[in-house]
Amino acid sequence: MAKQKFQQPTMTELRQRQADIPDQLLRRCPVCQTTCSQQALGQALVCPHCGYGWRLPAWQRIAQLTDQFEELNRSLTVPRRFTDAQYRQKIAKAQAASGLNESIVTGLARLAGQSFGLGVMDTNFMMGSLGVATGEKIALLFGECLRRRLPVVLVTASGGARMQEGTQALMQMAKVSVAVNKHRQAGLMYLTILTDPTTGGVTASFAMQGDVILSEPRVLVGFAGRRVIEQTMHTTPPADFQRAETLLAHGWIDQIVPRTELRHRLNQLLRIGGGARD
Repeated sequence: MAKQKFQQPTMTELRQRQADIPDQLLRRCPVCQTTCSQQALGQALVCPHCGYGWRLPAWQRIAQLTDQFEELNRSLTVPRRFTDAQYRQKIAKAQAASGLNESIVTGLARLAGQSFGLGVMDTNFMMGSLGVATGEKIALLFGECLRRRLPVVLVTASGGARMQEGTQALMQMAKVSVAVNKHRQAGLMYLTILTDPTTGGVTASFAMQGDVILSEPRVLVGFAGRRVIEQTMHTTPPADFQRAETLLAHGWIDQIVPRTELRHRLNQLLRIGGGARD
């Protein structure tokens, strides 16, 4: 199969894509079920009624949170040893749909003169699933930031470990956790921003290991899915039991930050956490 080449979109292209969406287009919020127009959602794509933020492509998220960004390990993708034809077809479709080689974009970022490592997961690539290449990219990001003595920020959005890669995908939970621990032992800050959805093995590992854990409003955060819990425990959980607000009330996350305020809050935390400055 010929390897596809993808070109990183420019900020102008990202703005144009957003501008091309008709203002009259109606969307139903998946949380509060309110129907509103594209114009009402605004550039940030946030429900004006409940604050839920629609899922964003990785590059759009990067544009919102940074002034500059240099991508690392762009070419890393699913190893050739995974030869199942159906899986390779799914990968090709995911690459075409997302414009990415893998489910995460990693690199070195700058915000208000502060440098840091940034990884952003993208649900357009197989629901942001955690595969071998995903774990490798995150581990390499932590290694580079350890060498440069930079904080790391991960924006999580994932359905969990990638089942097509089996145990090797699950092992990425441990691999990334080791990288996080080495970074922490060096006295460097690690910050996570949970976005919708953050579930499965990602929740069970690096998403909840941040020194500071932020979340957007109304984000779905959990390990097992609702149906699995209902079938195994023979009970019906509350409607909001896997929402960010419930996790905040029980001490699992530190703060819920509206999408439009994330950039400002990230800037504040990087100043406190020792981000390298000009």
